[in-house]
Amino acid sequence: MTNPVDPVATVLVVEDERQIVEVLEAYLKAEGFAVRWAADGREALELARREPVDLILLDLMLPGLDGREVCRRIRADSDVPIIMLTARDDEVDRVVGLELGADDYITKPFSPREVVARIRAVLRRSRPGARWSRRSADDGKPVYRVGPLVVDLARHQAFVGERELDLTPTEFKILAALASHPGMVFTRLQLVERVQGAAFEGYERTIDAHIKNLRQKLEDDPRNPRYIATVYGVGYKLVAPRSMP
Repeated sequence: MTNPVDPVATVLVVEDERQIVEVLEAYLKAEGFAVRWAADGREALELARREPVDLILLDLMLPGLDGREVCRRIRADSDVPIIMLTARDDEVDRVVGLELGADDYITKPFSPREVVARIRAVLRRSRPGARWSRRSADDGKPVYRVGPLVVDLARHQAFVGERELDLTPTEFKILAALASHPGMVFTRLQLVERVQGAAFEGYERTIDAHIKNLRQKLEDDPRNPRYIATVYGVGYKLVAPRSMP
């Protein structure tokens, strides 16, 4: 058994198959997590708003309100980390989930140990106090400035001029990595390692979906990006708008 989470992190499991829930609950509780369960999307939304959680494990295929819509509604109010569960090993499904704001995905059938490892990785890279309500604290971490873009690590905030960017934890990690070395090209694998702490098979290509989301939030015209430049065949780099060709 690994060291328990301290303080206890609460995971909301949104899954309609009771057998899967029982297995996940047993593993998560053994690792020191508190577990809440919702069998459908509407119950998940009500429970998450009533009892703030640290991470949501969200099945894509749910009765009634499906996982895509649940993710969309959660992201309208909160940056709580979300890991999507999908029964289909389909890149389109994975990318759609990430474009909606999910931080990671796991394909069924899965190993409960892998689920625990993914949850720990996402919680490590999410900001303290992400939960449903947003918090921040100053602990002396650096502030990156690239032209009018400001990335404040301590407060987990990013601004373009006076406009604050509403980023998911994963999007913030990617932007912070790029802003830490303006002009330096990061490969997709390097960005995975920055945000994950470890490279999980198949995750590297999903960086493109997160970059697309970042551009939607960062750029005036995402079709003509001024901050995040693509270096074809290599990866991405962050540049000040005035230095873009």
